Amino acid sequence: MTLDRVSSDPALAVPLEIVPFKKRKRIFDILFSLVALLLGLPFFIVIAFLIKLSSKGPIFYCSLRLGHKGQLFKFWKFRSMHCDADSRLQHLLKHQPKLNREWKKFFKLKNDPRLTYLGRLIRKTSLDELPQFWNVLKGDLSIVGPRPYLPREEKRIKELIGSNIDVLFSVKPGLTGIWQTSGRSALSFEKRIALDLSYIQTHSFLLDMQLIAKTIPEMIASKGAF
Repeated sequence: MTLDRVSSDPALAVPLEIVPFKKRKRIFDILFSLVALLLGLPFFIVIAFLIKLSSKGPIFYCSLRLGHKGQLFKFWKFRSMHCDADSRLQHLLKHQPKLNREWKKFFKLKNDPRLTYLGRLIRKTSLDELPQFWNVLKGDLSIVGPRPYLPREEKRIKELIGSNIDVLFSVKPGLTGIWQTSGRSALSFEKRIALDLSYIQTHSFLLDMQLIAKTIPEMIASKGAF
């Protein structure tokens, strides 16, 4: 599904949500995240220790994301960047036109100089996202869904899909999803939105299980992760 097709389709609307499916999905989210947090505790401790040992700053990074119905929530990750990452980014975008163009297309940088050495490793393997199981347990995220967008991206989304932004925020964002298993950061921002809208129109418990199954090999291969 292309973004043009999605944006111009007058029949596109927020899909009717079947209550039993929503309940099953929430129960699955709670059980999955509890198991992941318990089994992942040793990894949490090791990663936290290495972050503290290798660079100055906090262990965790918290930022705001757009959640269900566009509501803001606190989004947790292991810190993978230097503490002055924001000022570094502004300096880069101002003085390096090539990186500026890359940022405008992907809202990411492939060889991001803001990353610490350890941060680059945990970002590649998606280990920086382990704390998001806490977001799932709290109900901010689902295990599967569109990856949450940044508040600064909302304006660009409206420019691309107009009123269909309500569709994009009609479901909870996810820890993994169709974008995560289809190229991730190697995809343009426009393609990411098109994939998310496609998922929302067709999502089911079976599709969620298929996307979870695809996530593990994608993490191992580190495809599109930067």
